[in-house]
Amino acid sequence: MKNYFLALIILLLSVNAVSAQTHTKPMKFLIHVTHGPEDSTRVALAFLVAKTALEEGHTVSLFLAGDAVKLLQDASLNTVVGLVTGKLREHYEAIVKANGRFYLSGNSSKARGVGEADLKGKPAEFALPKVLVNLIAESNRVITY
Repeated sequence: MKNYFLALIILLLSVNAVSAQTHTKPMKFLIHVTHGPEDSTRVALAFLVAKTALEEGHTVSLFLAGDAVKLLQDASLNTVVGLVTGKLREHYEAIVKANGRFYLSGNSSKARGVGEADLKGKPAEFALPKVLVNLIAESNRVITY
């Protein structure tokens, strides 16, 4: 009889431990991407991680700087495919559907010819370094690619 109660207590403790692990509080993620279409596996991975975090119920913002600002141009969205990390367009569409938000460095965009037309109809805006600093301060986790 003692072994039965001991086994029952262990089972209940195990269930509570698993339950605590699977019911985490939603977090705010910032994914800072600085690589462009030429590094297809890395950038597709960044978008895949963003998509996955959103699917898990978290809030996600992506800040694109340097060559990464070119990722929201339709030419990149339609052609970039990462090795094992998937198609950029598919990840982008999932991020948009789950209310992810994109910020593009205004200075990087200007230097690379990314303009308003490239962002038309997309949940994205140009931003200065102050926005990046604020996003970092407000986030629970920052991931850089």
